[in-house]
Amino acid sequence: MADGTRSLSGGSPGSSPLLGGRGRAAVLAGSGPPGHSFRRVTLTKPTFCHYCTDFIWGLAGYQCEVCNFMSHEKCLKNVKIPCSCIAPSLVRVPVAHCFGPPGHYKRKFCTVCRKSLESSAFRCEVCELHVHTDCILFACSDCRQCHQDGHQDHDTYHHHWREGNLSSSARCEVCKKTCGSSEVLSGMRCEWCGILAHAACYVIVTPECTFGRLRNMILPPSCVQLFSRNFSKLHCFRISENLQTESDEDDDVDGSIQASAKDIQISTDSSKQTLKIFDGNDAVKRNQFRLISVPRIAKNEEVVEAALRAYYINDDQQEYELQTFTQQALLSDDVINRNDAAEDSNFSSVFRESVPEAWIIRAKPKDEEVIRIYPAWLKVGMAYVSLRVNKDSSTQTVIKEVLPLLGRQTERLQNFILVEVLMGSKQVQRMVLDNQELILNRLKDIRKTSIRQMNQTRFYIVENSKSIVRVNLFVGGLPPQLSPEEYTNILKDELAIKSAVVLEISCFSEAERIYMLVKDTTVNDKPLNAVVIPEVRASKIPQNCCPLLVFVNPKSGGLKGRDLLYSFRKLLNPHQVFELTNGGPLPGFHTFSKVPSFRVLVCGGDGTVGWVLGALEEIRHKLACSEPSVAILPLGTGNDLGRVLRWGAGYSGEDPYSILVSVDEADDVLMDRWTILLDAEEPAEGAENGIAEPEPPKIVQMNNYCGLGIDAELSLDFHHAREEEPGKFNSRFHNKGVYVKVGLQKISHTRNLHKDIKLQVDQHEVELPSIEGLIFINIPSWGSGADLWGSESDSRFEKPRIDDGLLEVVGVTGVVHMGQVQGGFRSGIRIAQGSYFRVTLLKPIPVQVDGEPWIQAPGQIIISAAGPKVHMLKKSKQKQKKTGSLREMRVDSMSVSEGGR
Repeated sequence: MADGTRSLSGGSPGSSPLLGGRGRAAVLAGSGPPGHSFRRVTLTKPTFCHYCTDFIWGLAGYQCEVCNFMSHEKCLKNVKIPCSCIAPSLVRVPVAHCFGPPGHYKRKFCTVCRKSLESSAFRCEVCELHVHTDCILFACSDCRQCHQDGHQDHDTYHHHWREGNLSSSARCEVCKKTCGSSEVLSGMRCEWCGILAHAACYVIVTPECTFGRLRNMILPPSCVQLFSRNFSKLHCFRISENLQTESDEDDDVDGSIQASAKDIQISTDSSKQTLKIFDGNDAVKRNQFRLISVPRIAKNEEVVEAALRAYYINDDQQEYELQTFTQQALLSDDVINRNDAAEDSNFSSVFRESVPEAWIIRAKPKDEEVIRIYPAWLKVGMAYVSLRVNKDSSTQTVIKEVLPLLGRQTERLQNFILVEVLMGSKQVQRMVLDNQELILNRLKDIRKTSIRQMNQTRFYIVENSKSIVRVNLFVGGLPPQLSPEEYTNILKDELAIKSAVVLEISCFSEAERIYMLVKDTTVNDKPLNAVVIPEVRASKIPQNCCPLLVFVNPKSGGLKGRDLLYSFRKLLNPHQVFELTNGGPLPGFHTFSKVPSFRVLVCGGDGTVGWVLGALEEIRHKLACSEPSVAILPLGTGNDLGRVLRWGAGYSGEDPYSILVSVDEADDVLMDRWTILLDAEEPAEGAENGIAEPEPPKIVQMNNYCGLGIDAELSLDFHHAREEEPGKFNSRFHNKGVYVKVGLQKISHTRNLHKDIKLQVDQHEVELPSIEGLIFINIPSWGSGADLWGSESDSRFEKPRIDDGLLEVVGVTGVVHMGQVQGGFRSGIRIAQGSYFRVTLLKPIPVQVDGEPWIQAPGQIIISAAGPKVHMLKKSKQKQKKTGSLREMRVDSMSVSEGGR
């Protein structure tokens, strides 16, 4: 691109005349593009305008030298999107992002540099932020605020706008025209309600957000409290740590290396030279640098300006200088100044005969400057106040001067503190300043450490009140059925807990110590697990709100559960989405224990649904809503319960937003659950010398069906095959293929099951026909959708229902018969229908309950109704209501790229 005439459209807020600065022209509201520095450039390839998304015809366009925003000349005066250099100053409440591992995301754009994500990149697991690995340090902390943490808490929520990465069919809520683009970063979307708008239209949308179509199932952030200090964002949102393949520090170093590779390709012109630029001592220690390409005859001010823009800083270059990077810089703060003081810096060249390998950009010392002080409460009617400080200004004098400006002049200085906040993209760090600390010295130290960090640092004046700290830790993996005293003793012995309170800890450091210790502790050879869970304040939940508690098994359904976790965290509050491999269902139920009314969505196979229903039965008496209705998103192989409740044969990539709407419109139905008592009367196989005691009685719960004989034998063979090579069982098609294979191996197998068992139904003996398998069915679907009972009417039996309090007993004669049933050519042999069953096993027989198989020793099996019926959600037959353009939230099915996992 050729150089041309520069069009200055504003500077940073720090140089605004309103704040006493003396840099570039100030940017006032509505006066022009906020913070951009546009330059007329010659276009060498097809280019689109980031404002109107239209193609830029001709050879000339206007590009921001800092953030790469491209525009028509006619669109310049209308641009409202701020430059990346001033984005940190516009953050209302700083909230750090939750980055997963780097991946490859197709047709997405970086929020910082606005370029396509052609290489490895990061995305936030909570919001729709995407950034290059070398841009992640410059992303501002503007994630969704999903909970209250004692800092700037409020009950009213405004739209949380995120620019770009919309589908090309997205339509603006205001003008109804297309606002998305697959060519550039354009269009705005609220990450709570999903409303879409043009960059020119979103400013006239009502600020207050109502959470959109899903408002009744979203857990409002004002109802959730979580004291998250000392815990990473991954811990706060219970995201598996194995996602994080590298530490944050490693990610940062890799980012600088990748930046080198990318930028080196730019400077192929022999008249230009590439320089390493460090922005402070911290960058030198970490070897994190940015590369700039400048002409070999460039003047000092041009190189300084290029260095500042490489770090997304749009300050006046006269306030900065370049210093050579030498080994002495690592040992001392006295870094040699490459610019000779006797030379006229405006006309001399940076380069001489020997060019240093790297440079450090430093801020020139100041005798006074203007700083912003932000009030930590939101009821003062202003975002911040500007205050001029000098070399004598201390923390105490700043507080004394700020309070009258906030209308608090009558209050005591001792009631307030000044807090320094570093708004990093990965972590928001807070530090209380000492009353006697000199402000200018503090600013100097920050700039010496990193001028980028200075651009991301704020000062807040905070009321000095003691807040009650309460960190909730869920400790799982303990032995079952112990007394409270025994649990307390275990925790004291293993974890050295000073207090008997396990779930509520009133000290951040103690909570962190226990959390880390639990992860390295085993009890009875079983590892413990710890999960940070939020506190839901039920009194603040709106009256018509029925939040949805989501459980996802990421190992189910060809590993599609991982994609759904990402999707539901975006569409809902991530604090209502729980990963079952991280502590199971109990952390979710404990979090919702005080919620007066809620629903449950289980994403997994029939075994996962049974797991959650079993946990619900276990904790029901501790829940304010003891009978929540349960919906299913089938991810397993058979998914028979999902079929019966109309949720389909299996998830195949449907829009997650449409799924949530279907859950909201689903009908409440009742379903029987059954208790199976297994009482072995003989020792288990393999007992030494035949003198072992029989297995103690055990109880299992049944939702779908229980099989004895050939049906259970096939399930057992499949189970063994999956245990041997678990990596191959990642698709529904492969799983069914293995079932067919093990079935063919048993096709000539004969078993006289009717001679090995006795059946009693409702206290009456039932004579069994010649069969190989006996199946008790609770739902009209078996073996991936087959109707085992059949549809023919029979005067001997009632028509089966899932809530009739009856089980149907069916026999099969072998593998061929089972295949004919699954093909729809035959049905099973109807044997009985009842509510109480006793099966006597005369020899060891394979048994399976809801797909979980084992070999049962001879003895008794008793099946009876299990307490109250459970409330399930059945997908409505009615056509879903049109949701208009309220949600274009497909995110390409939340497009998880192939390389991202």
